[in-house]
Amino acid sequence: MGWAARFLTAVSFLAAGVLFAPDALLGGGASGCSGAGVAAARLAHILCFATAWGAALWVTFIGGIVMFKYLPRHQFGSLQGKMFPAYFMLISACSAISVAAFAYLHPWKTASTIERYQLGFLLAALGFDLSNLLVFTPMTIEMMMRRHKMEKDLGIGSEVGFSKNTEVAKKSPALAAMNKKFGMIHGLSSLANIMAFGSLAMHSWYLASKLQI
Repeated sequence: MGWAARFLTAVSFLAAGVLFAPDALLGGGASGCSGAGVAAARLAHILCFATAWGAALWVTFIGGIVMFKYLPRHQFGSLQGKMFPAYFMLISACSAISVAAFAYLHPWKTASTIERYQLGFLLAALGFDLSNLLVFTPMTIEMMMRRHKMEKDLGIGSEVGFSKNTEVAKKSPALAAMNKKFGMIHGLSSLANIMAFGSLAMHSWYLASKLQI
């Protein structure tokens, strides 16, 4: 099944869902907004929040770890170099939509203190995601490619794990220095990613408190 077919199938299921939850389109408007507008904003917020949080959960705690454990290190790095820009673009877009939808549903002037905190958490997640998309990820990829070239010249990189890198770095000051630089920028990228994930996790408690199951 091609990408377009999968996308249309997903949209069809989303549209069909209205038939089983017709009240979703009849909810009262907030702050003078129409019921349909509120329903659309709620749907956009929950779908984009879930997509951003779920993608972050998978990439941070499952997918990346599994790939690192089983792929040759340079192959793993090259794959991450292609995947991470798309990943951060996706979660940045989703976070931006979540911010816009939440702000529409809860205008600042009439929002409660708790709602203002929630908007702050969403904005924080967006800020951390954008910092990765625009700053840390490009720097990390550039540094990774430079280190890959250096490692290839030293005859390492096709192994799984960091054991050979650590051993060779003890004899190569240049590689040791490169490892230090890469570790610093990669650490900042990882920190921004986990902070964005944490900000969304904090918002999840607010969403859970609003559910009536």
